Amino acid sequence: MLLDARSGLRLVTPRLLFVCVENSCRSQMAEAFAHRLGGASVQAASAGSRPSGAVNSKAVASMAELGYDLSSHRSRSLDVVAEGEFDAVVTMGCGDACPHVPAGLRLDWDLPDPKQMDPPEFAAVRDEIEVRVRALLEQLGVPLCETSTG
Repeated sequence: MLLDARSGLRLVTPRLLFVCVENSCRSQMAEAFAHRLGGASVQAASAGSRPSGAVNSKAVASMAELGYDLSSHRSRSLDVVAEGEFDAVVTMGCGDACPHVPAGLRLDWDLPDPKQMDPPEFAAVRDEIEVRVRALLEQLGVPLCETSTG
């Protein structure tokens, strides 16, 4: 983290990338939590190694329960994500299907794909993603905009 010695303000906004296979559930929710919790103090994106083309309706409904509108998000390929190095790249279950993306920090969150889960199980995965995004932002020194979404 690069800080101004006088003001203590961040000089560089961290770039985060969340990747799963279809970019329809886990990575979309992670991106949403990064935006919600980090606000303008972070640049967050998500992508898929084999994007489905649409955000899963269960993910949209699950995030709506927390007041976040995911309906305008689109499933994107890694090919369309801005080039350059990211401060952190988080993969979520795409294994060998995730190509290497330059990053200062690489994490693999072994989270189950919730797309076939019933709403309570889906919400449990969503809530775990929020916990992990919050911890990542804190690790990177990003000031949190919200203390709780649930």
